[in-house]
Amino acid sequence: MVTLAEVAQHAGVSASTVSYVLSGKRSISATTRQRVERSIRELGYHPNAGARALASSRSNIIALMVPLRTDMYVPVMMEIAIAVATTARTHGYDVLLLTGEEGPDAVRRVAGSGLADGMILMDVELDDERLPLLRESAQPAVLIGLPADTTGLTCVDLDFKATGALCVEHLAGLGHRDVAVIGEAPAVYERHTGFAERTLDGLRSRARETGLRLLHRPCEGGYDATAVTVARILDERPDTTGFVVQNEAAVEPLLALLRQQGRAVPEDVSVVAVCPEQVAVQASVRLTSVSLPAQEMGRHAVEQLVAKLDGRGGDEVVLLPPELTVRASSGPAPVR
Repeated sequence: MVTLAEVAQHAGVSASTVSYVLSGKRSISATTRQRVERSIRELGYHPNAGARALASSRSNIIALMVPLRTDMYVPVMMEIAIAVATTARTHGYDVLLLTGEEGPDAVRRVAGSGLADGMILMDVELDDERLPLLRESAQPAVLIGLPADTTGLTCVDLDFKATGALCVEHLAGLGHRDVAVIGEAPAVYERHTGFAERTLDGLRSRARETGLRLLHRPCEGGYDATAVTVARILDERPDTTGFVVQNEAAVEPLLALLRQQGRAVPEDVSVVAVCPEQVAVQASVRLTSVSLPAQEMGRHAVEQLVAKLDGRGGDEVVLLPPELTVRASSGPAPVR
């Protein structure tokens, strides 16, 4: 393993100069810094993590809390987690992944142990029980999600309320008057998970403004559960001509059920999804959708946290604007 002394010898400088280049604690001329950095690259030097932590009182680790629940679409959660990890590395941080459902206990453990310099929390509920501890703790933290009260917090999320409104605007503009929402699993709403509640709020608000009749039904996903949900919707609202789907596991079952019933998409029924772009473009009918900017959310969260760790950032809410892409699954409402 290459040592700091070997880097110094290779660069023709003192060991303390190499240390200052690495820590940034003293001003070093640009020429010297470039020579040291070139030696570091050529020799493949990596600072000892333990020594670096002792010297700086930092671990250079970010804790990422991702409760992996069976009612959540895990690929999206993992895409965000990968974006967090790759962005963290560009800033010199490694990521400690916590996947249990420990809630406040996990926050307390990380904050009290010095395991990590900061925390990023996912799967945020409107009244998340982790938030009081975060507000009391001096450790910097960022939420990927939006609680009901953002006071004293830094949050990054897709603007899900605007997302719901955008879906309604699109269908209303095509002349649809009866629209059904196939939502997440019931447990997601029972926990008052922020993204699901805010999407529903946007859907309902804009439906009232446009005079569109809206029916929301949670769904476990999968073929059998989706079949029951669709049957219930069409029994209650037989004139339904539009579906908004915020449940990746219900997308393909819905399209299959509509085909079996002889309902053509989009001639008879339009479908709009809130889902990852990959799900939308790989469906049996390419879906009009609002994509989930997972990578962008992960990147923004890390950048916000690093700014706080460096003393540059304050409490801030960053809401990414939704973009609706029109594809083959939505069209004018059929003439009755």
